[in-house]
Amino acid sequence: MLTQDGSVITIPPTESLLSSVEAHSVTVVSEDGTEGQVCRLLGIVNLRSKQVYLCLCLTSASPSLFQPLFKGIVLSHNLCTILRIPHNTSALEEHFKDDDEGPVSTQGYMPYLNMCILNKIQANFDFNELNKMCWTLSAPKHISGKHLLISGVDAFKVWCIFNYLSEDKYPLQIVIEELEYFLRKLFAAMGCSWNEGRFEDYKMHLSAKKKHLNAWELIELIGMGHFTKGINPQTLSMGINEVYRELVMDVIKQGYMMKKGHKRKNWTERWFELHLNYMSYYVSEDLIEQKGCISLDRNCCVESLPDKDGKKNLFIIKCVEKSFEISASDKKTKQEWIQGIKHLYTKQGLSSPHRESRQKRRELRNRIKAEKETMESRMRQLQLANESKQAQLEAMNKEASSRGDLEEQRRLQTQIELLDQYRRDLAQEKMARMQMEEQVVEKANEVEQYWQRMQELEDMYRQLKKALDDERQAKEDEEALSKLQARLLQQEASKRLELEQIHLQQQEILTQSQKEKQELERERAEKERALQAAQEQLEILRRQREGAQEEYKVVTKKLERAANKTKTWKHKVFKHEGLLQIIQPGNKSPTRMTNWGQAAFTETELDELERIWQENKNRSHDAQ
Repeated sequence: MLTQDGSVITIPPTESLLSSVEAHSVTVVSEDGTEGQVCRLLGIVNLRSKQVYLCLCLTSASPSLFQPLFKGIVLSHNLCTILRIPHNTSALEEHFKDDDEGPVSTQGYMPYLNMCILNKIQANFDFNELNKMCWTLSAPKHISGKHLLISGVDAFKVWCIFNYLSEDKYPLQIVIEELEYFLRKLFAAMGCSWNEGRFEDYKMHLSAKKKHLNAWELIELIGMGHFTKGINPQTLSMGINEVYRELVMDVIKQGYMMKKGHKRKNWTERWFELHLNYMSYYVSEDLIEQKGCISLDRNCCVESLPDKDGKKNLFIIKCVEKSFEISASDKKTKQEWIQGIKHLYTKQGLSSPHRESRQKRRELRNRIKAEKETMESRMRQLQLANESKQAQLEAMNKEASSRGDLEEQRRLQTQIELLDQYRRDLAQEKMARMQMEEQVVEKANEVEQYWQRMQELEDMYRQLKKALDDERQAKEDEEALSKLQARLLQQEASKRLELEQIHLQQQEILTQSQKEKQELERERAEKERALQAAQEQLEILRRQREGAQEEYKVVTKKLERAANKTKTWKHKVFKHEGLLQIIQPGNKSPTRMTNWGQAAFTETELDELERIWQENKNRSHDAQ
């Protein structure tokens, strides 16, 4: 990596010096090829020492950059403060004295940094503070003049993500596979669809020049909206923050849940974040005020609880000192938190899942790269072998050309002798050919005659074959006609039988119809006679009814006259008898009672009248 004075920095990784610490050596190589001082950067296993490297490369890559001594003093003081290394300001000033006696003057700043600061590093320092210091030193030189669509905080988070995903070789670069991994996670966090075609176009464009990006190119790619054009800046900021917290801050899961207090026993909503070894909770998702931290070790356990106190989806985290009751928003969220915490028990002492995934991706790339280098080495070996073979062939060709001159002379002499022999043989061949031509002419005449006879025989054979074919076809036609005629005769006979049967059936049907018709006519005549007799009887009955009605009227009139006469006579008799007889109770004769009261005549008189009426009626019937 080139610095401001033209020096090149190469940092090959070295073996770890401590069980929890890994080391990287920084070698400063000048333009003339001589190596300068070497410093060792110590960091945690997750390679966060890259931030220190970036800071040093951009601010103190060469001793010439530290000619103003106060810059080295300030940087050393800040590093000791952030890395929690005990230091003395006056001792630092003594180290930077320009008297050719201090360690900086005699050895240079890089060995001093390695010996006096980085060798004393502790594993419990705050990497966030180190990130912020390195960002403060390096960012103004690269992004101050650019008009980014993201804030400085988001640019810082993208820078931290770059340090996490970059390769373990310097200068730090992010390869195209890790860039795709980051962009996919960013789009998933924003809830946007991934545009595969657009990224493929960008990958082809990038592969034409190089296959990696540095930190500032990545920030420019995200900040200029190359892939996020049209997306709300707030959504983009939230997506960057989520990816940052997952990858850099080791946040495995996060979200709002209700927590039961230990003193007041009330339920309060908190923002929870699950890390590899602990779970912290805050007042809100801005993470300004942390309310507590739950240490997760092998002595902790998580269990599901039944619903109680009006709270649902409960689970409890039991630790050595206290227990924490938590209520999730739904069953799915509750199960995800329980499974996530249980999964951490099995991962105690191991790295986070996305760090394992990053290591697997790197191993896969290294394996592919090694296979590619092996293949290229084989190709180079084959090419060298091919070149050596070509050289041997050229040498053999030269040797063969020198031997070929002598052989050419011998070959020419042999050809001259052979040519004379060929001439003699040619003369003999001419004579033999002339004789052969005469014989050929004779044979040709014979062949012509034979050919004519063959043509005549073939014509006769064709005519005979045609006649035979005609005769065979005629026989076949005759047989077909006879078969057709027999079939037609058989069909005609069967049709005649069918017609005769149909005719007989029709005759039977006609005979049956005539019989049925005669029977129907006889029945109709009988019914007509019966109808006429019934009509005549009906007419007689009608006349009898009319005669009876007339007689009834006459009798009714006679009865009325008789009744009137009887009534009159009875009145007269009663009147005369009443005058002649002594007044005494009279006999009550049986009288007929009707619905109108006492009748005008007695039962005896009524019977007499009915008898007379019946006799008159019988005489009228006899007269008819």
